Amino acid sequence: MKQLRDRVDVSLADIATRVEAGERLSLEDGVRLYRTPHVHSLGALADAVRRRWHGDAAYYNVNRHINYTNFCVLRCKFCSFYRPYEKGAGNGAAGARLPIFGESEAPAKPDTYELSVDQMVARAREAHAAGATEVHIVGGLHPKLPFSYYIEMCAAIRDACPRIHIKAFTAIEIVHFTRISKPRLSIREVLEQLRAAGLGSLPGGGAEIFDDRVHDEAYKNKVGEQGWFDVHRTAHELGMFTNATMLYGHVERPEERIGHLIKLREHQDVSLRERAAHFNCCIPLSFVPEGSELASLPGPTGLDDLRTLAVSRLMLDNVPHIKAFWIMQSAKLAQVALRWGCDDMDGTVVYYDITKREGGSGNTHQELTVDRMQRLILEAGCVPVERDTLYRRVIRDEAGWRVEGEVGAVEAAVCSPV
Repeated sequence: MKQLRDRVDVSLADIATRVEAGERLSLEDGVRLYRTPHVHSLGALADAVRRRWHGDAAYYNVNRHINYTNFCVLRCKFCSFYRPYEKGAGNGAAGARLPIFGESEAPAKPDTYELSVDQMVARAREAHAAGATEVHIVGGLHPKLPFSYYIEMCAAIRDACPRIHIKAFTAIEIVHFTRISKPRLSIREVLEQLRAAGLGSLPGGGAEIFDDRVHDEAYKNKVGEQGWFDVHRTAHELGMFTNATMLYGHVERPEERIGHLIKLREHQDVSLRERAAHFNCCIPLSFVPEGSELASLPGPTGLDDLRTLAVSRLMLDNVPHIKAFWIMQSAKLAQVALRWGCDDMDGTVVYYDITKREGGSGNTHQELTVDRMQRLILEAGCVPVERDTLYRRVIRDEAGWRVEGEVGAVEAAVCSPV
């Protein structure tokens, strides 16, 4: 079999040699990879690293995304999800009633909403009944909901469905909770209380691009780099695993994308060396312009997506998993990305309100069935592996599901009845 450097263009031979030797790439290397016209060579490099990590395995999970509110005090230019909160807009934790997925003759989705704890639990029960091992919960920064709402949400979901993993709240939300808590709590105290209530891990949202120029131009009111890393550092110190993201394709430059990845890599170095947990996965998120203040921008092309996913795999040599989030990149491109450095497609999702590339304008029902995900993975020449949130293999049989190594399956009845 040819050595890696013999399978790429000569202009990238030196980088291929370093990749083959497992050496760390520099910022300059990353920028070269972004700008090379030899995109198939880039894909070959990233695919070689993916194979080194995971062989032919490609992961998916059975999950349900739940957005508890689209009210938000921020005004990020790239965001089409948020709605400003005006006096009298909401009804406390009860809010506007959203239809439960699958409900017949449900009312149309209102433009603004906030879900009650009972509604959140109802959605978690639906997810459990469909075989989900995870609920993924994020929302806007609501100016009126108290911190107790989020504690009650986690506790109620845990009590109703104790085996479902609760992955919830971006670093931006966690910092928001420190500000609305009375008396005011630290990041550590917020995480400790949420964890005691049932929170299992953190998603990686809110990172965007770690660069002052980009921050000031596109999301100047949002918590910046230091706050984001403070949350994830504290979570890792507490033994909570988290993910990381990068929102690309808006006002940033390739150099700023690479700088962002290097900062994630440096944080991971310290977490792996000194902390009880670390980043499990990085999810590069493709900017969707429609409906945002940056709608005049073209957004990333499919080729931009593949470049970014491949470069992320090559630069993040200490992060186990790179996800092609099919909601953002589309199912078909995520399939191709399984040969461009990615080993994960996320999951069934079902409901997603933040962007609507796959579901079409206004459609929050965005779902891939397990059969379709497995088919996409097999067609890419990979082996589908169902995982839980922490990347443990899930085994299913007639009785239910269990994590590999556990004794006995988790029966559907473990989720308490209404």
